[in-house]
Amino acid sequence: MNSPLPVSVVILAKNEARGIGECVSRVSAFDEVVVVDSRSTDETVNLARAAGARVIQFDWDGKYPKKKQWSLDQAGLKHDWVLLLDADESPTTVLVEEIRELLPELAAERFGAYDIKLRYRFAGRFLDHGHRVTKRSLLDRRKAAFPEVGDLEAPGIREVEGHYQPQTESGVGRLRGRIEHDDRDPISSWFERHNRYSDWEAYLRRDALARTTVASQRSAGGRRFDKIPFKPLVFFIYSYVARAGFLDGRAGFDYALALSMYYWQIGVKVREFAREQSP
Repeated sequence: MNSPLPVSVVILAKNEARGIGECVSRVSAFDEVVVVDSRSTDETVNLARAAGARVIQFDWDGKYPKKKQWSLDQAGLKHDWVLLLDADESPTTVLVEEIRELLPELAAERFGAYDIKLRYRFAGRFLDHGHRVTKRSLLDRRKAAFPEVGDLEAPGIREVEGHYQPQTESGVGRLRGRIEHDDRDPISSWFERHNRYSDWEAYLRRDALARTTVASQRSAGGRRFDKIPFKPLVFFIYSYVARAGFLDGRAGFDYALALSMYYWQIGVKVREFAREQSP
């Protein structure tokens, strides 16, 4: 039998009773699993502990560090290499074995972090085409950290870092295995979350310094996309046509359209703010 992987898994949670037990069980190959909870009011804590995780509580004080960086600094982790997950994410078997094979490279500290693509579940189906989200989820907490981007006053995303990646001066590798983002909540919760996310994105477009800082932490493709006009239309064509999202059937269409409308939401909110500020 393979020995436990000397990597700490950190799972961010709040009211995730629906799937936290399964999430913890799927990372049993790792030596340490820590759930960082935000005072859940459901059975998240009990279920996480029953599945074998250590649970600690995070109370945000309105300052930096936010939840992800705080977890890296304050969770008392056993290992320097950390796999950082949300409660609806889990590594595929392929990714777990890839990390096992990668252990000598991790020990040699060739990189400070690794990018991993998500396999995203939307509207009841895993999507294998269309837009792909990449997260910098495997990182050396000694060498990688989330930047302070000036968004403490931003609405929408408060205690958890927004849509930007941890940064490292030690280089970033890329893994072939995937993280499955298995969101089983009602689709209404996806729209509710993205309504809040669009509040945060709209704030960035009104605050030049924060927007520039966040943009500098994104990929080259993300920085280019941030500058282009007609984002809703461009994104839909990119995801559904250029990236063959149509091969995922109705779910591929719904996902491309939903994210296109997300970018439309951001634009509407920015324009509304501009009107309110006009003399």
